[in-house]
Amino acid sequence: MYRSHNCGELNASHINTEVTLAGWVQKSRDKGFIVWVDLRDRYGITQLVFDEERTSKAMLEKAQDLGREFVIQVKGTVIERASKNPNMPTGDIEILVSELTILNEALLPPFTIEDDTDGGEELRMKYRYLDIRRNPVKNSLMFRHKVTQEVRNYLSNEGFIEVETPYLIKSTPEGARDFVVPSRMNEGQFYALPQSPQTFKQLLMVGGLDKYFQIVKCFRDEDLRADRQPEFTQIDCEMAFIEQEDILNAFEGLTRHLLKEVNGVVIDKFPRMLYDDAMRLYGNDKPDIRFGMEFGELNEVAQHKDFNVFNSAELVVGIAVPGGNAYTRKEIDKLIDWVKRPQVGALGMVYCRCNEDGTYKSSVDKFYDQEDLAKWAEVTGAKAGDLICVLSGDTHKVRTQLSALRMELAERLGLRKPDEFAPLWVMDFPLLEWDEDTERYHAMHHPFTSPKPGQIELLKTDPGAVKANAYDLVLNGNEIGGGSIRIHDKETQALMFDYLGFSEEEAKAQFGFLMDAFQYGAPPHGGLAFGLDRLVAILGGQETIRDFIAFPKNNNGRDVMIDAPAPIDEEQLQELNLALNLKS
Repeated sequence: MYRSHNCGELNASHINTEVTLAGWVQKSRDKGFIVWVDLRDRYGITQLVFDEERTSKAMLEKAQDLGREFVIQVKGTVIERASKNPNMPTGDIEILVSELTILNEALLPPFTIEDDTDGGEELRMKYRYLDIRRNPVKNSLMFRHKVTQEVRNYLSNEGFIEVETPYLIKSTPEGARDFVVPSRMNEGQFYALPQSPQTFKQLLMVGGLDKYFQIVKCFRDEDLRADRQPEFTQIDCEMAFIEQEDILNAFEGLTRHLLKEVNGVVIDKFPRMLYDDAMRLYGNDKPDIRFGMEFGELNEVAQHKDFNVFNSAELVVGIAVPGGNAYTRKEIDKLIDWVKRPQVGALGMVYCRCNEDGTYKSSVDKFYDQEDLAKWAEVTGAKAGDLICVLSGDTHKVRTQLSALRMELAERLGLRKPDEFAPLWVMDFPLLEWDEDTERYHAMHHPFTSPKPGQIELLKTDPGAVKANAYDLVLNGNEIGGGSIRIHDKETQALMFDYLGFSEEEAKAQFGFLMDAFQYGAPPHGGLAFGLDRLVAILGGQETIRDFIAFPKNNNGRDVMIDAPAPIDEEQLQELNLALNLKS
């Protein structure tokens, strides 16, 4: 038996108990005649004591030679600690060691295994197995486990069946880039790793499993961000014989359950917002509604004077920054520099101070009088003491720029509180979006999304105006889930492929299996997929997902710990019939 107890459970009630512990040496303090060692395992830290009065000389010397991260086993007696530590669960006791066994020595770690470490991110990813020993990462992974278990329990209790779907599938042209896998037995042919189990879960609905879920790995070969990895995990769900309202109710229930059980937060309302309103009021389709600063469109009250910057703009739009009139001119200039950064791309910013005495002072007083500026305040909802920030330009660009400024200001003002949760449904997305590079429409979600009832005919006359029967669940300014009501008949699906530019032959080659299945009695169905990595991070009070993934990739999509991706040898290439292709 390596241990009778773990390093986090002993307390004053165990005094005089003989125990066996095992773990890693966190640190030691050597006074010559006495040595204290902090022993750590997953559960906590227990202090060990060796002294010349009660410990043999040989064992005291052995304790003095212990290095950080040595793996050891000790036997001893729980005694009362002379200098108690109220900040740790085991702070009332220590172990007077009678036996010490070194199970494995350790090199000095490349960074300190402490909550506040001296290791940079790339170094910690290279030695991720050491990083996991630190409480912040360990606790994040345990937190992920808790969320995952709550998801499984809730959905199972609601009658959902967990079904595994294949990882080796067919590559499709829609969506992000696929990761492809060469087939040795089928020369010149490739599998793809799934970007989602979309078609399989629809086939499960055809198969009569009317409530499906799966916690599943998905893969997309795309550029990375703090909240994106090349492999990620979805809570993938589908239901049959339902309408949109059934889906929203089902997954509001799951979200409420998670917030209550994991965070102790009770949420009553899940407000709903049209996609068009989200873009108009917040400049993006996943607005953070924990705070205000809604956009005010100023064209009518700002384009009547001789200020050509506004007059030539497609959109003039502003936000009221609460308390922003307290900003100095230097601070405002820094804000202007911030929006002019390449990452944001604005050419400049106009501002207007709302003074406590009811007067206004703007950076364009040459063109606008007090009456004009009062209208700006009315449109943006600005009050005395606020600052109005105004951007102008092409509608899509300026909304994106002002959205970035809004989020930055909210961060600086402390309005994005990690322990405050504000869910939101965003509804009625465009079915299609125009791609300038290919000069054709693409499905905004995927080609299996159903148009809103009664809008299918619009595809012939005004495809950009067609709304999708689709919905995203947003939490604190992050999309945590998205889904739609699916097309479930062959004719409509064929029509959708046609409008997306597929020839009949291409549609049959790519998705013939699905349209064939629709001919055998496909029920009305729809679903939703949560991004588990992002959901767990937000519930954990963060927006960066890496610490909630055991072995993440870096910003270049590399696993620096195992050095992957990596070349494969010539023999493997020949087996896969790739050697000649790569050389050519």
